[in-house]
Amino acid sequence: MYSTKKTKSNNSYNELTSSIKNGEIKNFYIFYGEERYLLERSLSNLRALICPEGLDSFNYKRYEGKGLIIDELEDAVNTLPAFADKTLIEIHDYNIFKGDSRERLCEMFTDLPDYVCIVFIFSTIEYKPDNRQKINKEILKYAAVIEFVVQEQDKLVKWIKRHFMDAGKNISSSDAEYLAFITGGLMSSLNGEIEKTAAYAKHETVTRSDIDMVVTPVLDAVTYKLTDALVSQNSKRALQILDELFQMRVAPHMIISGISLKMRQLLVARVCIESSLKKDVLIEICGIRHEFQASTLMNTAQKATLSDCKDAVLYSSETALELNSTAEPEARMIELIAKLAFRK
Repeated sequence: MYSTKKTKSNNSYNELTSSIKNGEIKNFYIFYGEERYLLERSLSNLRALICPEGLDSFNYKRYEGKGLIIDELEDAVNTLPAFADKTLIEIHDYNIFKGDSRERLCEMFTDLPDYVCIVFIFSTIEYKPDNRQKINKEILKYAAVIEFVVQEQDKLVKWIKRHFMDAGKNISSSDAEYLAFITGGLMSSLNGEIEKTAAYAKHETVTRSDIDMVVTPVLDAVTYKLTDALVSQNSKRALQILDELFQMRVAPHMIISGISLKMRQLLVARVCIESSLKKDVLIEICGIRHEFQASTLMNTAQKATLSDCKDAVLYSSETALELNSTAEPEARMIELIAKLAFRK
């Protein structure tokens, strides 16, 4: 039911950042991960280091996965850089772990020249090597695999505050956490929201009301708010949030999926409270991304009973099943909200 995967470390990214800073570039990288902001910034830093004269130079090559011809790639690898130490070759969205070209690619990776830096970027295709296949294991032996993960809470809050300062504004740590929470915590999303909020805020210090006025929360954050409204016995607010989701044209199946997930997480949080377990257990069991999301769940669970949490999971599951056959999904969702009115 839940992911037991612990929060991932960002060691590979930190090592990459350090190596670029020191000018110690490897020959073969694989870039992937959810945090596109860090991925793009790392690519930009690599480009600036290897191709300081710009990307229209002779020493920069870019290929798209669908149009990649292995012969052309081999030619690029074997061509000496012009008036520079290295050539940068980027291949976007090409799955090196499938297809008939793996043998040739692996042979090329075993003997890459020192003057080449080749980077495979997984953006629109999933990075999922089948390590049961010997050829894939062999390819990975030669690659520096960099995963760009969502930043830890303390680093993310510092980054948000620093970007607001660059825009001439201040923000408290708690409101920075809130902004990260309602945007999903991805820097690629936060970057634009920070600019928008800083431009809107009339005073030097950005407030939560400023954030709420201009930032559209992600579905995950909205369902947290809806859950909290329900356990606070504020059915009117819960229905208002549901109506906002309808106005945003969010599909009922997506809404019930979000509600069901939050109700299951709320049940786990309540069990943790009953068992005197701390929120790090909740984070591990539910695979929660940020500490402040776990804090929100634990605070909400304090207001609910174990019995009500169990009922909420059952009601949500029943509604999810019924949505497959009902002709009025919105009406069924409203009925669910009425059913989920927690009792003290």
